Amino acid sequence: MNKIAKFSKISYEQFKKDWKKTFEGEDSYTDQEIKDIYDKIQLPNRATTGSAGYDFKSPIPFALCPQTGIKIPTGIRVKIDEGWVLQCFPRSGLGFKYRLQLDNTVGIIDSDYYYSDNEGHIFIKVTNDSSKFNSDGELEQTKTLCVEDGAGFAQGIFLPFGITVDDEDDEKEIRNGGMGSTSKKK
Repeated sequence: MNKIAKFSKISYEQFKKDWKKTFEGEDSYTDQEIKDIYDKIQLPNRATTGSAGYDFKSPIPFALCPQTGIKIPTGIRVKIDEGWVLQCFPRSGLGFKYRLQLDNTVGIIDSDYYYSDNEGHIFIKVTNDSSKFNSDGELEQTKTLCVEDGAGFAQGIFLPFGITVDDEDDEKEIRNGGMGSTSKKK
């Protein structure tokens, strides 16, 4: 088995900044509540020796009615060897039961994201897409998803990737940020 990555927590200062920005305008969290959330963040791990996915645990409990979503600042970053990528998906059971989906379908964490100004903070945004059409052809909302504090809600799988033979790596720009940042210069 290739050992190509290491998870760690971002700094408390970065977590607090991102948490407040993510949940501004909602019921505010006190600095002590944010510190308590940060202190109990669990690093992703595999459930069994045969598991490919590293389970991301929710730092807070949340409930998602059908057709609603939430963006979770995980407090996690990952240092990945060059030539590998972390792909994020919903936990299989939650996807099957609730059609839980990542809002960007598959999260891609590149190896250079670790060095971004936000410390490579991994955010996961999910939506409960459970619904069905009733006999009148109307869309019915069916199941509310409840995730407990510390429960797995997403999983990440490390995969190797290749580049084309004529790719000029030294001409590429340097990443500084998350989604949409691959074209921003540092």
